Amino acid sequence: MSTEPEQIRAGIAALLADLPDLESGALEDADIDAVAVRLEEAHDLLVRALESVEGRGDANRGL
Repeated sequence: MSTEPEQIRAGIAALLADLPDLESGALEDADIDAVAVRLEEAHDLLVRALESVEGRGDANRGL
């Protein structure tokens, strides 16, 4: 897992790029499900990045 901020930002942007416009107020159930899936994927990417950084910090401290 990359811990480079720009790569993480690019990954999040790619996951969120195709989401429907939430401001329109006309989301269908399928759209809501798609938004939920994409948000979960973005969340998972952020969690993996954080775990990677935390693990590297533990290794640097000899834990």
